[in-house]
Amino acid sequence: MTNEVLLTTIPLLPLVGFALNALIALVRARKNSSVPEKLVSFIACLFPILAFVLAIKLFFVLKGDHQITAISTGPLFTWMQAGFIDVSFGFVLDHLSAVMTLVITGVGSLIHIYSTGYMHDDKGFARFFAYLNFFLFFMLILVLGDSLVTLFVGWEGVGLCSYLLIGYYFNEPEKASAGKKAFVVNRIGDFGFLVGIFFILKVFVSNQLDGALLSFAFIQEHKELLAPLATLIGLSLFVGATGKSAQIPLYIWLPDAMAGPTPVSALIHAATMVTAGVYMVARLFFIYEMSPESLHVIASVGLATAFLAAMIAIVQTDIKKVLAYSTVSQLGYMFLALGVGAPQAAIFHVVTHAFFKACMFLGAGSVIHALHHEQNIHHMGGLFKKMPATALPFLVSTIAIAGIPPFAGFFSKDEILWNVYQHAPRGMYLLAVLTAGMTAFYMFRLFTVVFMGKFRGHHEPHHLGFNMILPVAVLGLLAVVGGFLGVPEILHGENHFHHWLGYLTQSQHTETANHGLEMNLMIGSTVWAVAMSLLAFSLYSRNLNWTQTLKQRFAGFYKIMCGKFYVDEIYEFFIVKPIRLISEHVLWKGVDTRLVDGLMVNGSANVMSLTGRLVTLFQTGVLGNYLLFLWLGLFVFLIVVFS
Repeated sequence: MTNEVLLTTIPLLPLVGFALNALIALVRARKNSSVPEKLVSFIACLFPILAFVLAIKLFFVLKGDHQITAISTGPLFTWMQAGFIDVSFGFVLDHLSAVMTLVITGVGSLIHIYSTGYMHDDKGFARFFAYLNFFLFFMLILVLGDSLVTLFVGWEGVGLCSYLLIGYYFNEPEKASAGKKAFVVNRIGDFGFLVGIFFILKVFVSNQLDGALLSFAFIQEHKELLAPLATLIGLSLFVGATGKSAQIPLYIWLPDAMAGPTPVSALIHAATMVTAGVYMVARLFFIYEMSPESLHVIASVGLATAFLAAMIAIVQTDIKKVLAYSTVSQLGYMFLALGVGAPQAAIFHVVTHAFFKACMFLGAGSVIHALHHEQNIHHMGGLFKKMPATALPFLVSTIAIAGIPPFAGFFSKDEILWNVYQHAPRGMYLLAVLTAGMTAFYMFRLFTVVFMGKFRGHHEPHHLGFNMILPVAVLGLLAVVGGFLGVPEILHGENHFHHWLGYLTQSQHTETANHGLEMNLMIGSTVWAVAMSLLAFSLYSRNLNWTQTLKQRFAGFYKIMCGKFYVDEIYEFFIVKPIRLISEHVLWKGVDTRLVDGLMVNGSANVMSLTGRLVTLFQTGVLGNYLLFLWLGLFVFLIVVFS
């Protein structure tokens, strides 16, 4: 098969898996029969793995031939055509989408394998894997689409699938509510995304350009026309990114999304969907380069999100909530990198984060599964001896996210910090370093409380299957070696990852490399991360209650942190309640009940009823009356005519 056919096949494979498992789920529901789990598992895992194999093959095609910058299917079909606008559907695999496709299919396949054990004996087994395959299909549409329209189809598709997966246990009101919250918050962000698309379209149509106006190639070719509106376009699109990638002010859905099964958290909130906003900004970075103002906003929002989420994570006691706020914080780092003009560093952190955070989510799932769905970290402890196959990869990933060499997170986070130091105010750099230390502290707090000390659980952990142990181990290994994709020159590396994505930035920074300063900053951030890691390990391994004095001394601030700074409550009071009141008293009771139902529907019915009653007064059935009405009518007619 040609490369173009292989490229088209990659997103279609998970779609086939979805169709087959959805059919099995429907048949099972109709006949009320048991689900053949082995068949469902085989179908669910086979197609993502095949997609991963094809992605590897096409990656080496790109890597092996330097004359090929991208593999494109061209327009597969015309979706719609109106005037100057021609919207076609096609795929393109360049260096950026190749990286994202490998992460999505590779990490996604491991999560599918893990899920076959985690979801064993679940009543909705086939439905769950149908949703999971469907999610991969839309995520691949998102990253492989050759236009903003195709990307937006995938964007909305993963939003739908996240709603289905987060609210998978829809019979439980809290979990169903979490799914709805994720859906609604993302729709708010998507409105901004659409506004940005419409601005781009308006500029091109007003200049009477025709063709594939929203294809990435067309937009980049005519980007100079967008310069006057670059800030407006960039910020509008970024609103969409804040929703999908959980940034201030739309981050509130992601912690609640932990209501879904843990494999969903690993897939959606570590490796794929939440990085969609980062990918979109990197893909359209040529627009953002024309607007330093929008880049400054992105960097500021990213840093604020990273710091706020890290503060909240420190006091969380739910193992999944700690990882959720950690994800929000790490996404903030990615946007910080984008904001200081380093999309390569942002995508590098996307990759390493996918390795170590997916490992930790799956590790947390193993702990929850083994402890009979216990999620409170204070009811765990001592699990290193009881679950070493889970604890060791979790430890490796904890070291990686802390930014300690030579693990994966060190290389990507250090590249971000170095770019922040070069291209942002010193205050932003210091806050970024402080947040990095907080990350090391709360992650080692989590590891120490869960895996070290004495066992404090209510139930002894039960055995885990090989299908749950293997994916965690593989991801743990990637958390060790993944960073070597981008070893910087200062450490005698060639930073292959940076060069692979070098085309993302048109303007090159001209600062003279100061290797001495870079090395000093690297050593400083490493010492800081190690110190905070050892501090957390020392404090929590000796006495879990050491924080009681601090809690009492700073009771007010501690309460605010435990309340997650009351952001949800603020939104509830100032936004949700007013909208609900307006909806209830104005739109429902006023417009719907009184105007539509009362006046237009019931009112018109009453008018017709009254008219009918008046007419019936004349329908007496007496012939003499009818003759009288006839002569009276004729008399009136003659008067009108001859008067």
